[in-house]
Amino acid sequence: MFISKATIITMIAGIILVCQAPCFCQTEEAYDEYAGEEMESNRLSGPRMGITYVLPGKMQDRLEENKIDPVISQFGWHFEWIVAPRTGGPGFVIQAIPFIGGVEYGTIIPSTSLVMGIRMPIGMEFGMGPQVYYTGDRKDPVGTSLLIGVGQSLNFRGVNIPLNVGICTNDEGQRVSFVFGYAIKNKKNRSFHY
Repeated sequence: MFISKATIITMIAGIILVCQAPCFCQTEEAYDEYAGEEMESNRLSGPRMGITYVLPGKMQDRLEENKIDPVISQFGWHFEWIVAPRTGGPGFVIQAIPFIGGVEYGTIIPSTSLVMGIRMPIGMEFGMGPQVYYTGDRKDPVGTSLLIGVGQSLNFRGVNIPLNVGICTNDEGQRVSFVFGYAIKNKKNRSFHY
């Protein structure tokens, strides 16, 4: 299955348009209502795990040369910074997630993702950012790709349980991942006025 760049760009544009629709309904009075809004900044962290399926392409061919199947385990740690209004509303999220994959094949395939996005009050989240990974190629050992992710973050008594699907794409092929885990707020948080 090949996901074209046009399909990915259309998906991104659709998400942006859907999320922007409520903004067109707001008046100048609505903006004045939120002037001086108190914001809260929090840090969360916790483990992440999941699986990645490498779609047919150069990347899958390289894995098969090394006797690695296209389904790969992922284990990592999640670092998150979020800023959100104290009175409710969307949170602005930055996540850094280092992973190791392929341990079931007796190897380690490291990668790191930096994702910037938005988490809605109901827990729905989406974002995108760069991913850097080890290719295993001696001539070109580091690869990069664009990561686009969506998911739902469930909250149980202060513990976030993220369930996310991500698509990574570059000229070597696409990968689809499902990752989950948990994240706990660090005790320090800061408040400031907008």
